[in-house]
Amino acid sequence: MENNFSLKGKVIVVTGGTGILGKSFIDGIVAAGGAVGILGRNRQVAEERADAINKNGGQAIALIADVLKIDELKAANKQLLDRFGRVDGLVNGAGGNMPEGVLQPDEDIFTMNMDGMKKVMEVNVWGTLLPTQVFGEAIAKTGKGSIVNISSMNSKRAITKVLGYNMGKAAVDCYNQWFAVELANRYGDAIRMNALAPGFFLTEQNRGLLTLPQGGYTERGERVIRQTPFKRFGDPDELIGALVWLLSDASAFVTGSMICVDGGFSIFGGV
Repeated sequence: MENNFSLKGKVIVVTGGTGILGKSFIDGIVAAGGAVGILGRNRQVAEERADAINKNGGQAIALIADVLKIDELKAANKQLLDRFGRVDGLVNGAGGNMPEGVLQPDEDIFTMNMDGMKKVMEVNVWGTLLPTQVFGEAIAKTGKGSIVNISSMNSKRAITKVLGYNMGKAAVDCYNQWFAVELANRYGDAIRMNALAPGFFLTEQNRGLLTLPQGGYTERGERVIRQTPFKRFGDPDELIGALVWLLSDASAFVTGSMICVDGGFSIFGGV
């Protein structure tokens, strides 16, 4: 019986591949049989992860690029094609929040750091669109493939403090649906686009907001736990199953969807 969940023979690019969630993404893709392009700005981490995969019998290549710089993305695409000759999938994992995009409760709402909010929104929106323009075109030349964007709980609900991130992920959701339709209009069912919406997972970007150095949760972290029916944060590896499904032929009739992996956060009314 054919395994439609397998990624054997597929070449998948992961932007943000040097981050915490990116590590789970690339490991999951390799475990499912795929070759992976680890794209990020941190050369040391990208090369270490690629070397470890190659030494263990997998296939990986480090791609050093900024997702907001189209020339660097094009160079990375050429490097990937020179190595593997094709691109079958893209995971737009780059994004996140920044300190300058955070509005604290004691700060004036009418004197927000607008440049900071814009910067955060830009990396999440254009950091998704630009890689799709480059690697999506390569997927189209391959003839068939899947693109997975990374959404967030912030895209559908008002999460305090992080307006730029909220707006950025809301725009990613709009793009996810719009572009999925346009892909279908032009390529039929050959190229699909979907989104994975993680709940609260601890990363280097949010650890200080959610946890205390001495252990335990901040007030904000406790609020998240109360709002999550599973009463815990997610483990990055718990994103792998949904990601591999969206990249594989097992989800062949799925496009424009947003899959929540959130411990129930998005459905809980709080009472």
